[in-house]
Amino acid sequence: MSPKKADTEPSAPGAIWFRERPPARARGSLDRNAIAHAAVEVLDETGIAGLSLRALASRLGVHATSLYWHVSTRDDLLDLAVDTVFAGLAEPGEPGDDWADDVAGFMRSLRAALLRHPWSGALAASRPLLGPEALQRSEFVYAGLSCAGFTGAALTAAAAAVSNLVIGSVAAQAAWEGQDEAAARRAVHDHLRANADRYPTLGALADTRTDSWPDQFERAMDALLRGLAAQLNERK
Repeated sequence: MSPKKADTEPSAPGAIWFRERPPARARGSLDRNAIAHAAVEVLDETGIAGLSLRALASRLGVHATSLYWHVSTRDDLLDLAVDTVFAGLAEPGEPGDDWADDVAGFMRSLRAALLRHPWSGALAASRPLLGPEALQRSEFVYAGLSCAGFTGAALTAAAAAVSNLVIGSVAAQAAWEGQDEAAARRAVHDHLRANADRYPTLGALADTRTDSWPDQFERAMDALLRGLAAQLNERK
């Protein structure tokens, strides 16, 4: 008899976190943690397009129907994999005395974790981050911003800006992976210079040195944190 299939309602992205978790089975059998780590391995090797229940079953050395005790759809696998990436961040403690240092530390740590898995930035940008590992890190950021003085909609917006900057920058950097970035940037610069009458500001920038991805991220993070600090000063 084939294993009982996990509940399939609801079936939207993130739904796995709202379903009742299946009871543990016999020792040595599959569990959600093993499935999640195997999904990360497949994604690291093949990218998002290469992940399927069949591919994962092959990696684990089981029949695909064995996975149905724990997951219902490919969306479940993607959600498990993203949350496993968040587990690569150090476990957050209590917010410290300097909220900006705490948030900057979180942003650098998240960026490093996502860059270790180039597929994860784009995936994190397109799915609700509702797994326990992601939520634990979100709680740390929200708590730090709340202690700093952000409340209500301002708190939600500040936290979103923090995560969106990291995830967006990682997704952009990963998109260049495997390409001749220098040649592509030269072509863009040449195009902007040739059309400087239409894009004068961009045309002028084309002659400046382009920061490395880490430098660009640090500059963007500094601008964001300074902007958030200015908002707090305005509220005093």
